[in-house]
Amino acid sequence: MRKSIAAWMTLTLAISGAAPALAQSQDFEAIFDRTLGTERRAPQTFDAVYQTSFERRIAQLAEGSRGRIGVAAMDLTTGERIGVLDDQMFPMASTSKVAVAAAFLELVEQGKYTLTSEFPLLIPVGSARFSSAAAPVREGEYMPAHQLIEIMIARSSNPATDALLRVVGGPRKVNDWMRRHGFTEFSINRDIATLVRDDGEFDPASHIDKRDAATPREMLDFLAALYQGKILKPQSRQVLLDAMAKTRTGKRRIPAQMPEFVQVSHKTGSLSNTSSDIGIIEGPDGRAIAVAIYVTGQGSRAAREDRIAAIARALYDGFEQKARIAQPNWTSADRPGG
Repeated sequence: MRKSIAAWMTLTLAISGAAPALAQSQDFEAIFDRTLGTERRAPQTFDAVYQTSFERRIAQLAEGSRGRIGVAAMDLTTGERIGVLDDQMFPMASTSKVAVAAAFLELVEQGKYTLTSEFPLLIPVGSARFSSAAAPVREGEYMPAHQLIEIMIARSSNPATDALLRVVGGPRKVNDWMRRHGFTEFSINRDIATLVRDDGEFDPASHIDKRDAATPREMLDFLAALYQGKILKPQSRQVLLDAMAKTRTGKRRIPAQMPEFVQVSHKTGSLSNTSSDIGIIEGPDGRAIAVAIYVTGQGSRAAREDRIAAIARALYDGFEQKARIAQPNWTSADRPGG
């Protein structure tokens, strides 16, 4: 079903971005056949592609006629997944910072550093776009590693991120760490100073740039492995999740429409014409949902954030409804304070 959703969204993009004449029946069928195969042509309906109301709801919210939208989510209790364009590459922007933090925390686990080891912030120095392979930076205030991790995640500090990125050995070392843990659809190619300086080279709504990009599915798998304790030791895991729980950016994204009794631990990302948010949604019954949402286009940052918020709430409601069906005696009265 995941491939079907991705294929249908590819078809939607192809038709919506084409000339009006392409919407004629013969051309439509040709595109449909190339994308989904002749066996899926009849009936050519939305319901033929999405088998459940939950899938249809998420696909409708992630409709990509105004820019690509990638969604991947998993109920970490049951392992059930849902995805839209979850195998396409999207700009990670600052969501890549969770991987930088994880790579550094492994060095702490190995005894090479401690959480109190101090490193200097790396402050960008003004330079013209594309004027050098790496944007120039200068050293700033020294801060302990635990504080650098907190501000790079909770406040999305770029100087703190580049500080730890330099400590771990640069983007290549983070990529190596991810690949050692089985995450191959992920690539950091530049430090944050360079990424921000040279932002806007391509429009992510219509162009796939594989640099500094990942698939929503890969970021979902990272979140699941982090939450389930598969990639970091307990103390390191808790450091990163605690920082994500303190995130101050993105209040209009995943947390925006969530019930008050839900806890969101997340990391946002923003670049030219793209906004994203990845994280863990924890309900009062102990269930947890991992979510990765990448949105491009949509006309404005506010519109992208609204789309993220709506998709996140629909994911929470959809998985909760499935849990209620599986456990019919569970009611709102079981919630703390309910």
